[in-house]
Amino acid sequence: MNFYINLLLSVVFLFVAILFVARIFGYLFTYFFWGAIYVPTREDKVKKIIEFLDIKPGQKIVDLGSGDGRLVIALAKAGAIAYGYEINPFLVARAKKSILAAGLGDEAFVYCKNLWKQDLSCFDAVVVFGMKHMMKKLELKVKSELKVGSKVVSNYFTFPTWVSDRAEEEVYLYVKNIDKEVKSDIFNVSQQDE
Repeated sequence: MNFYINLLLSVVFLFVAILFVARIFGYLFTYFFWGAIYVPTREDKVKKIIEFLDIKPGQKIVDLGSGDGRLVIALAKAGAIAYGYEINPFLVARAKKSILAAGLGDEAFVYCKNLWKQDLSCFDAVVVFGMKHMMKKLELKVKSELKVGSKVVSNYFTFPTWVSDRAEEEVYLYVKNIDKEVKSDIFNVSQQDE
C-alpha cells in the first residue's frame, strides 16, 4: 500500500514540476528571442485600443506578440479580420483554443511566428504591447512596411522618435503619414551624423 502512495505522490510531484518548468520556459523563451515577456492586456486597455483603431468591417489588423489571443478575439468581435503573431507555442495553443471557443475561427487567426520575420505591408493596423528594448527596431519596421494611413497602437511603450497622434491612459496611436515620416527620417539622419 505504501508503495502505491509513494508512486502516486511521485507522479503528482513530477507533473507539478513539469508544469512549473514549462511555464517558466514559456516566459524566458519569448524574452530571449527578442520578444516581450507575457503580460496580459487589461480589459480597460483592450477597450481603449479598439476605440483608437476605429475599426471598419473587414480591416486586417495584426497583434504583434498576441499572447493568449484576448486582443485578437476583441479585434475580430469589433469587425476586423484579426491576426496574431506569437513566438510562445504554449500561448499560441491557448489562443487558438479561445478563438474556437468564441466561434471566431473564420475571423481570428494566431500563428506561432517571429514578428521580426513577418511582412506587415498587408495590414491596415498593427497593435503591440512590446518592451522598451524592442521599440526602436519595431518603429523602423512598421515605418518601412506599412502603407500610408495605416495605424499603429502601442500599449504602454512609445516609439523613440515617432510622435503619437493620440495618447490616453498609456495607450498610444500612431498614423503613418508621409509628412511625419519625412520629418522623422530627417531627425534620425541628423542624430546619426552627430
